[in-house]
Amino acid sequence: MERKVKLQVEGFRTVDGAGVSLVRVLGNTTVREFDPILMLDSFDSLEPKDYTAGFPMHPHRGIETISYLYKGKMVHKDTLGNEDTVTDGEIQWMNSGSGIFHEEKVPAAKRLLGVQLWLNLPKAEKMSSPTYHRIKNEEIEEIDYYGGKIRLLAGEYKGHVGYKGNHLPLNYYDIHMNENAEITIDTPKDDSVMIFTLIGNVYIGGEKIREKTAVKLTGGDKLTIKNADNFSQVLFIQSKALNEPVAWAGPIVMNTNAELQQAFSEIRNGSFLKETIEY
Repeated sequence: MERKVKLQVEGFRTVDGAGVSLVRVLGNTTVREFDPILMLDSFDSLEPKDYTAGFPMHPHRGIETISYLYKGKMVHKDTLGNEDTVTDGEIQWMNSGSGIFHEEKVPAAKRLLGVQLWLNLPKAEKMSSPTYHRIKNEEIEEIDYYGGKIRLLAGEYKGHVGYKGNHLPLNYYDIHMNENAEITIDTPKDDSVMIFTLIGNVYIGGEKIREKTAVKLTGGDKLTIKNADNFSQVLFIQSKALNEPVAWAGPIVMNTNAELQQAFSEIRNGSFLKETIEY
């Protein structure tokens, strides 16, 4: 059965961090439909003043943050002692687990283009050990198809295997589509599948999807995407819906309000971090 458009969400301009201008596409009003993707922020700017303020040190618990920079740089530092830089085409993948503080500096570049996803953690793994990993360009396989190529950012595609996280399964593709290109992707019928149009417009089931739009798809065993522009770049995201309660406040995502209150109490009294390395 062919997957069709269930819901389209266009983002809104907002400011986060120390003054970073971005487009927030998914957030706390879209949790149910896009489960297990909690948040999707889109970055696309030719003006360094939009983003060089960066994201100063801040806490997270209960989620994985996955930042894909197709263009630009991001400098990461955290309380586990990790210091790293992701650059054009790479991914920063952090499991906040039981708790972590991190900062992200965003140096000036010719263009900043990419997205950050928040992937929810299952209830049983909310307090897992925090980890950090950079998916380097040499780890990202590029697979040609008639009409373009797929960058396998994570998961699997037709026997090709990329990086795999330790918690929820995630197939994450950056699909490049030349003019008149069309691609059909096989999907387990009950998986949660969405796309995001990073560049250009596309069609799904005859319905036009504008650039910078998140689309939740209906269930089905295949998805066909047709290009509607000279060139388009589509992010394909496939995982398993958790169907668990979500309690979310700021950078913390748990299952109950009591767990949220405990997390913020621990931040105030200095007991939030369960694993840390002192600088």
